[in-house]
Amino acid sequence: MYQAIPYSASRPWPPRPRPAPMAAAVAEEERLAVQQQQPPPVAAREEVRRAVAESPVLVVGRRGCCLSHVVKRLLQGLGVNPAVHEVAGEAELAGVVADDVALPAVFVGGRLLGGLDRLMAVHISGELVPILKEAGALWL
Repeated sequence: MYQAIPYSASRPWPPRPRPAPMAAAVAEEERLAVQQQQPPPVAAREEVRRAVAESPVLVVGRRGCCLSHVVKRLLQGLGVNPAVHEVAGEAELAGVVADDVALPAVFVGGRLLGGLDRLMAVHISGELVPILKEAGALWL
């Protein structure tokens, strides 16, 4: 049998909102903290370029993006351990690739392969494993 949750009159419902001046100060502090954490776009582009040059397979995506997770799992299922670089948005890729690329972007052997749709198409056609072997990501 279920027990009832005791009612407490000491906590008002709905919760009282914060006073306006304090809420504005907190919002300003959060905005400044986000600005300090984000690198400038030029530095972010250089970081992406360096990551592309360093690893045979690189997945560039947003933090917590489900599509990036799918790309990573597909590559891991083939025996590849891709490097994952998380960016704030497509603007950081603008200096790395000439095309308008949607995230997640997959780089193999220092060249852009494409997004999830292109990766799936290459995988289904059977061309992905030879591309990965040529890039040095697979030793089979």
